[in-house]
Amino acid sequence: MLRLRTYMAGFALLALLGGCTSTKGPGPYEAAFRQYHPRSIVVLPPLNNTNDVRATYSLLSSTTAPLAESGYYVFPVAIVDQTFKENGLTLPAEMHQASPAKLNEIFGADAALYLTITQYGANSALLGGDVAVKIEGALVDTRTGTKLWEGQATASDAEGKQNQNNNLLGVLIAGIINNVSNTLSDPGYRVGRVANTRLLTASHHGLLYGPRSPKYDTTRP
Repeated sequence: MLRLRTYMAGFALLALLGGCTSTKGPGPYEAAFRQYHPRSIVVLPPLNNTNDVRATYSLLSSTTAPLAESGYYVFPVAIVDQTFKENGLTLPAEMHQASPAKLNEIFGADAALYLTITQYGANSALLGGDVAVKIEGALVDTRTGTKLWEGQATASDAEGKQNQNNNLLGVLIAGIINNVSNTLSDPGYRVGRVANTRLLTASHHGLLYGPRSPKYDTTRP
């Protein structure tokens, strides 16, 4: 029964991918993105500007899949985090201070992804204290320090109720999400996964497809 509810909650949250969000497309960075065409990405543990200490590593755990599905090699986040710590950098703020050139020297990655969490978990400002996550991201070329992309995305478990206009299906989906979320120690994890997918999937927002994707632009220089 729990497995069924988990699957249904996952389906409901994936349905939110079409909901409201905002990111910047390649825009002024597209030329640089195409010039440097990164093939590999190192993801730094996100800066956490919220009061929830779980946010950093909860969000970090769901960054790899959308980037990999977009066609990039992503350095294993657990190994990256451990490598930083072995070099005396134990906090995300310290890791973000490392220069792009240093990251290239240590990991050999073409680009570094910097993430900042500005909202995570239940927010009393939202009706019913709904769980919401907001993240900002920037991709930087480690060889030159050039910014290749930036964007932001938001997700909330309130979207299921809003998108279904309070009809029977909407009530059912909301009930399933709340039921399963209440069994988790960190209900922000599932919502954060949706926010990460919105932000980091090439088909949704500004990141261009990477060389491992069949949609990769082979005409670029």
